[in-house]
Amino acid sequence: MIYKKKLEKVIKSSKSNLVVGLDTDINKIPLCFLKYKNPILAFNKKIIDSTVENCAGYKLNLAFYEAAGVRGLEALEETVKYIQADRMKICDAKRGDIGNTAELYAVAYFDKLDFDAITLSPYMGYDSISPFLKRKNKLAYILIRTSNPGADDFQKLKSGKKFLYEIIAEKSLKWSKEQIGFVVGANHTKEIRKYTSKNENIPLLIPGIGAQGNDLKNLLNSVGNNSFLINASRSVIYAGDRMDKENIFFKKVQQTGFFLNKSIEEIA
Repeated sequence: MIYKKKLEKVIKSSKSNLVVGLDTDINKIPLCFLKYKNPILAFNKKIIDSTVENCAGYKLNLAFYEAAGVRGLEALEETVKYIQADRMKICDAKRGDIGNTAELYAVAYFDKLDFDAITLSPYMGYDSISPFLKRKNKLAYILIRTSNPGADDFQKLKSGKKFLYEIIAEKSLKWSKEQIGFVVGANHTKEIRKYTSKNENIPLLIPGIGAQGNDLKNLLNSVGNNSFLINASRSVIYAGDRMDKENIFFKKVQQTGFFLNKSIEEIA
């Protein structure tokens, strides 16, 4: 199924625009999980079980799995398999390399692991993005206006009358209107309003709500379509305390996911 159609279907059926970020750090998960052969995988499965009714899908940041070595890569593969087929699976890779290397990344994350979408850095141009666009049922979320403190170092450099991020957005949409989405931080409400307008109508992946502390109401008042996904990671998956018993920890996770999704639904 084409990504945009799946996204529309999942948002409608789940009644959610929330994706839970599985940024799993073994140094932050409940201590009671250290008894498992693969604590990262066991923790992820419990997070999914506790949140699936209140989210549209999951975003896995590869850094957390790569840093954990073989055990982390095993957890990555098995977690993606565990996510239900009627939920979105987003690979937060931020990759961006020359064509032959990009093709291998596309094989790894789209063909082998079967993610629905991936985040990409477009700095090296079309040949670093094109292998991902060959998979016609997938989507590339291009980084244009990120929520980190150093975002303006390059994104707001001007070329003529336009900012660099605007040039990237325009150029990438010429590559594919159907398979391109943007990563735009929740603090950039002007850009969110522009790219979700009737004229642009681009799928957005929006970080910056939760632990990063941006205002949910301001964000949702700026959204003009229903093809957006709001990511929340730390605020959901670490809602409990490390010393909590397993059932208590995940009750807090479930409640946090429920109330965040409810808040998005009510404001939207």
